[in-house]
Amino acid sequence: RVLDVAGGTGDIAALLHERVGDTGSVVLGDINAEMLGVGRDRLTDRGLVRGLEYVQLNAEALPFPDASFDLVTIAFGLRNVTDKDAALRSMYRSLKPGGRLLVLEFSKPVVPGLSRIYDRYSFKLLPLMGRLVANDEDSYRYLAESIRMHPDQDTLKGMMQAAGFARTQVYNLTGGIVAVHRGFRLDA
Repeated sequence: RVLDVAGGTGDIAALLHERVGDTGSVVLGDINAEMLGVGRDRLTDRGLVRGLEYVQLNAEALPFPDASFDLVTIAFGLRNVTDKDAALRSMYRSLKPGGRLLVLEFSKPVVPGLSRIYDRYSFKLLPLMGRLVANDEDSYRYLAESIRMHPDQDTLKGMMQAAGFARTQVYNLTGGIVAVHRGFRLDA
């Protein structure tokens, strides 16, 4: 049983559905009812109906009993959660003993010199592209700002540990621009 938090588009839920097969289940959760509908429609259009559930939820207070899931994922959504500590505690509580949390999120570049290039891209080029392509410069500026305000790899790892997660690890992708954080609930 798997929970994908902030998974509105359904992309991660579709991948998880392939992994759990016919015997497992995937819960797609999002705080935004409209995004949840988009995910449901996209997955239904792909013929993915069995083993999927859709729940409008707040990551800070997941509406599930303790120890409900084997895996909880959140991809590119944690940075938009107001109280990240509360969300991590709620995810921990929702996991079964031995369960795993995977967080995929923008992070801080770790390759020398990449930060300066990435900042120029994020704060100059990205908003310009947003204005030219989507006529929405502000949303792309917000994206860049939200990425910068999100905790770096070590800070997020520490937050996960403070929430109770054990065997936490960080896997940097694209020079640290994106990172995967993993932690386990080991208590019984």
